[in-house]
Amino acid sequence: MRDFSNDHSALALNTASLGHNLDGHGAGWPPERVIDACAERGFGSIVFWRREIGSRAVEIGARARAAGLSVAGLCRTPFLVGAEAMDRQTVIDGAKAAIDMAAGLGAAVLTIVVGGVHPGTKGTAESLKILTDRVGEIVTYAAERGVKLALEPLNPVYAGNRSCLTTVRDALDICDAIGAPNLGIAVDVYHVWWDNDLDTQLKRAGAGRIFGYHLCDWLADTHDVLLDRGMMGDGVADLRAIRNSVESAGYAGPCEVEIFSAQNWWKRDPGEVLDVMVERFRTLC
Repeated sequence: MRDFSNDHSALALNTASLGHNLDGHGAGWPPERVIDACAERGFGSIVFWRREIGSRAVEIGARARAAGLSVAGLCRTPFLVGAEAMDRQTVIDGAKAAIDMAAGLGAAVLTIVVGGVHPGTKGTAESLKILTDRVGEIVTYAAERGVKLALEPLNPVYAGNRSCLTTVRDALDICDAIGAPNLGIAVDVYHVWWDNDLDTQLKRAGAGRIFGYHLCDWLADTHDVLLDRGMMGDGVADLRAIRNSVESAGYAGPCEVEIFSAQNWWKRDPGEVLDVMVERFRTLC
């Protein structure tokens, strides 16, 4: 594994860790201030959310690079299946708009959080078929704009309303079915820490299909499965073992801290949050 104890340039901030993905949360720092704070602390990359970018994708991407940060990614496409994704053309148009934003930003990867079980169906099998069809519709458009698409399986607790895609195995099955070189997966500790098949599936993925690695922790007594993630080291996930599996599969990209924490980290000064991230990353991850 890579040694981060004296070099944390692989560290990336997902701005959701400061509450920037939801209205009414966090300190409300503008992108420029977040960029400067990350650069001052030696972060190597940053990942934004669409709601922060608006019509300023090109400007913000250039600002990040001028500060010495790469834009590792953009979160996320609108849901592709589920109750919020009934009209196919509306879904495709929304996904293409997100791809355009990622391209303007210069983001290496656009994350796909897929959406829940499609209305009128039960279980996840039919929803995954619909998802495969819709991802296949947008993947060429993304390739033409130089954007990689990362399917992010979510913890099974979200299967009903946020992600019918719950395992790395199913994500790779979709990648296999579509067969596009710019389609891969994002591996998020919060969503995969429990999966005893993870190491096998990551070997199957190989370096060519792992497009992102997201850090946080699962609190043993979590109070809100969406908004009570732990800072690295505060929970029960085996962070070193997971990173060993990810890197043994060939991944050598950014390690992106993404913490949704409405009652804890989002209430703290962003500078403190960033400082703790650096310390935990260098000592525990």
